[in-house]
Amino acid sequence: CLILPFFFRGKLGRYPPWPGKIVNPPKDLKKPRGKKCFFVKFFGTEDHAWIKVEQLKPYHPHKEEMIKINKGKRFQQAVDAVEEFLRKTKGKDQASSHNSTEEKNRRNSSEERGKQSAGEEKRKASLSEGKVKKGTGEGKKRVSSVSSERGSKSPLKRTQDQSPRKRGRPPKDEKDLTIPESSTVKRVMTGTVAGFKWPPSVSEPVKDSDPHFHHFLLSQTEKPAVCYQAITKKLKICEEETGSTSIQAADSTAVNGSITPTDKKIGFLGLGLMGSGIVSNLLKMGHTVTVWNRTAEKCDLFIQEGARLGRTPAEVVSTCDITFACVSDPKAAKDLVLGPSGVLQGIRPGKCYVDMSTVDADTVTELAQVIVSRGGRFLEAPVSGNQQLSNDGMLVILAAGDRGLYEDCSSCFQAMGKTSFFLGEVGNAAKMMLIVNMVQGSFMATIAEGLTLAQVTGQSQQTLLDILNQGQLASIFLDQKCQNILQGNFKPDFYLKYIQKDLRLAIALGDSVNHPTPMAAAANEVYKRAKALDQSDNDMSAVYRAYIH
Repeated sequence: CLILPFFFRGKLGRYPPWPGKIVNPPKDLKKPRGKKCFFVKFFGTEDHAWIKVEQLKPYHPHKEEMIKINKGKRFQQAVDAVEEFLRKTKGKDQASSHNSTEEKNRRNSSEERGKQSAGEEKRKASLSEGKVKKGTGEGKKRVSSVSSERGSKSPLKRTQDQSPRKRGRPPKDEKDLTIPESSTVKRVMTGTVAGFKWPPSVSEPVKDSDPHFHHFLLSQTEKPAVCYQAITKKLKICEEETGSTSIQAADSTAVNGSITPTDKKIGFLGLGLMGSGIVSNLLKMGHTVTVWNRTAEKCDLFIQEGARLGRTPAEVVSTCDITFACVSDPKAAKDLVLGPSGVLQGIRPGKCYVDMSTVDADTVTELAQVIVSRGGRFLEAPVSGNQQLSNDGMLVILAAGDRGLYEDCSSCFQAMGKTSFFLGEVGNAAKMMLIVNMVQGSFMATIAEGLTLAQVTGQSQQTLLDILNQGQLASIFLDQKCQNILQGNFKPDFYLKYIQKDLRLAIALGDSVNHPTPMAAAANEVYKRAKALDQSDNDMSAVYRAYIH
């Protein structure tokens, strides 16, 4: 086991060291050129990467040092997984040693009995040869036959004696690819991680525990310095029962479990909390990306990572095959397309535009119409997640519009997200995204309300969190947002002003079909009060402050 100084800049900063284990890479995964490196599996995350030799440090000598540097919960869970692995490995080695000793004793005993038997046969043959002269030739023949038989059986016998010696120790490949996890890690690593298995051998039939899921092994090309592999990606296949709309995988060609980045030129407009992580993962997976941002300085880090710089949205669209955009609200989305030097000026027949902003259905329908009127292709693809999930390439993508374009975006969606849904005609994804964020925003407001009620009634907020984490509401979202409140840390992971915007748009969506949304309306009022208290640019969990002022 090794501690890895994980210092490539793929996520716009340096990663802390992380415990990992050298394993055998899949047969179809190419080793990057250049310096010597090993294929490493990281404990607690299920990610894999090619890591250079000079970046590896022995686990035990650096264990205490690394624990002092990294005090995070996930790092501790990874260390627990390492210790559990070492305990189980040690147990297997001891059992193997014991079995090996027993087999050796049995083999020696068997060989001794074989020698005694051979001596007895020789003695009998000699007596027979001396007493019966007529049968001399026959005696010789029998002795020769016994000797021949013994000679033919000995190698087989030795093989049979030796083979059980390996019975207590699994084959090298199998051992390398099996990593036991502690119970703590098993509780956290669910979904694609918990269900992941290495691709089977040629002779083994492909098995999938859930027919609605396809699991993809994301392999890196040789372009980046560090070949990163996110094993935990998948695209979901299911059927929409209403109408003829269907939800299907973006790519069904990954029969062997691996993908390669598209050869199309990718553009990306908007490098905010979500866009930055998305672009980082696109580059890491080997895509050719041209970036633009209203504040040009934000492009610098990506230029260092290998991205190209576009001077205007129109220039990016005109030089790229598929251009993605991720901006804050309907006004920003319209300005980006219809404004001076905007997207529309770069659209020509065949050019593709994918809007990943969370906006209302009317806005996205208007943008689709103007893009298509110029001969372009349009897809809406808002994403569900936060900054951390964006950085980790674990977003959920909701897409609608041009089905062919959706399939063309397959490798991009797999680089940036864990799951992708195709929801049919333009506007469906916008509606679904607003509903998802309405639920999330209302839940966040309820969490804040519960914590403040606990405080004013003399109950421990920490105890409330512990109880919730042991019940049916337990989730990463609940734990993280409660920790933000308890620690008074409201660094934005999802801006409060954006969740309030989504609540407002969701309420308007309900109004458009005469559907009541009283819970969302109540939550919206609390967020509006938080904005009045100057919490707009803090995390959504800062809605807590609306209750204590």
